[in-house]
Amino acid sequence: QVQLVESGGGLVQAGGSLKLSCVASGTMVTLGTMGWYRQAPGKQRDLVASIRSGGDTNYADSVKGRFTISRDNAKKTVYLQMNSLNPEDTAVYYCNADVQTSWYRQPYNYWGQGTQVTVSS
Repeated sequence: QVQLVESGGGLVQAGGSLKLSCVASGTMVTLGTMGWYRQAPGKQRDLVASIRSGGDTNYADSVKGRFTISRDNAKKTVYLQMNSLNPEDTAVYYCNADVQTSWYRQPYNYWGQGTQVTVSS
């Protein structure tokens, strides 16, 4: 069974930084696109950033220039470096990954349990 486990969330003052990590574990033959989404109270879950296995990245306009996504394929880990945080970044951040568990199966999309990021003004 594939699991995605996030860490690194917490409380930070506006202007501060946090780095999130997400480790994928379990049986897998390919680990494809990995990404971070966030969901604030009463709002939908939105993409923050994603990174393909080859390193191509994509960012939401609201975080461009402030957040950086990266991955270590050997460690099956994706990171999100968040700088210049503001209260609007407060949300639960979820890790997401496309994982193929067998050569005989199509990749499946998995989610982590989420980690809370709170930015105080």
